[in-house]
Amino acid sequence: MSDSLTRPGLTPAQILANFAEAHPPLTQAQALVEANRCYFCYDAPCTQACPTGIDIPGFIRGIATGNLAGAASKILEENIFGGSCARVCPTEILCERACVRTAESGEPIAIGALQRVATDWQMERGNPFARAAETGKRIAVVGAGPAGLACAHALARLGHAVQVFDAKAKPGGLNEYGIAAYKLADDFAAREIGFITAIGGIAIEYRKCLGENLHLDDLRETFDAVFLGIGLRGTNHLGIAGEFLPGVRDAIDFIAELRQTQDKTALKIGRRVVVIGGGNTAIDAATQARLLGAEDVTMLYRRGPEHMSATAEEQAWAQRHGVAIRFWAAPLQITEAHGALSVVTERAIFPADLILKAVGQTFLGGGPAVEGGRIKIDASYRTSLPGVFAGGDCVPGLDLTVQAVQDGKLAARAIHEFLGG
Repeated sequence: MSDSLTRPGLTPAQILANFAEAHPPLTQAQALVEANRCYFCYDAPCTQACPTGIDIPGFIRGIATGNLAGAASKILEENIFGGSCARVCPTEILCERACVRTAESGEPIAIGALQRVATDWQMERGNPFARAAETGKRIAVVGAGPAGLACAHALARLGHAVQVFDAKAKPGGLNEYGIAAYKLADDFAAREIGFITAIGGIAIEYRKCLGENLHLDDLRETFDAVFLGIGLRGTNHLGIAGEFLPGVRDAIDFIAELRQTQDKTALKIGRRVVVIGGGNTAIDAATQARLLGAEDVTMLYRRGPEHMSATAEEQAWAQRHGVAIRFWAAPLQITEAHGALSVVTERAIFPADLILKAVGQTFLGGGPAVEGGRIKIDASYRTSLPGVFAGGDCVPGLDLTVQAVQDGKLAARAIHEFLGG
């Protein structure tokens, strides 16, 4: 990508507006109307569809009756990242798809939006939980993402002292570095971490990377238990010629740079961007390229729309923002001629100033036994190493924030039991 490239047609004010929050919060009146649409089902299918098992009719009833403290408690008791999950969780394939009103009229209760009402209210008032008496036990948590910090918070509530280590300069994991800026706008990810760690008993040390300047054997000797919430860290390659040419980069690095850049007018994007992949990372990268001012953004996916891991709603979101999605377009090679890049497929050639690869991540390994490319765990989140537990994206299961939170929460209970609790 040429250093002389700019973003044609967009002013700094327009770029700033483009990265405002995608879905503004409900007003009080809107929340009351929406909450009163709920049937408050017994044995509710929406609760069963939530990976963290939130009592959804219960918290919605709290909103409907003006009991926001009770509503927030029901959410945060099960999901301490309820605020970010209200914003980024794919409710359209989880709780809202299971909503009785979806089958009845195709218009589910806006569960995610209502969850945000309650959690935002509580975040303004501080962490509602208190620590139990100190146990004298110390647990190391590696990874300050949703899995690690959900585990840390649950352990701190039980009275344990938790030392968190993270490879990055900031906590939050993908919430801080990997999710589109318009989904978790402003400094919400950082504020939520502050809300979570305010319970006390949690210390975080940064720039500590497992296998480099942090070693599992040392942690096992120093702490009473270890939890690994280290994510995947590696990225998959296309395996084609030209994928390491200048101007070709991993989409997840592009998103991380964008999220950490306060002045987005400083980012150079080019006029034509090609994104290779069909998941949510590809959608986020492509949409944000358009929001930065790229005129022509094309996603290339090797199969049909029904095979994409990005939801239909996410696909429609990208298309509404001017992203063209080309199906059955597997890249064969990337070429460069006279400083111009192109992606070659079987049927067409796509010129580009910037090419973003979003073809999945991979676990880098090291430490406990691995099975199927992830850390092998049992039903209690125990790894092959005694005293070492794991959860989140580094173990088998859904690669969703809400699932990572559930893993961390349940692993904390297992660690507590392991320590004699």
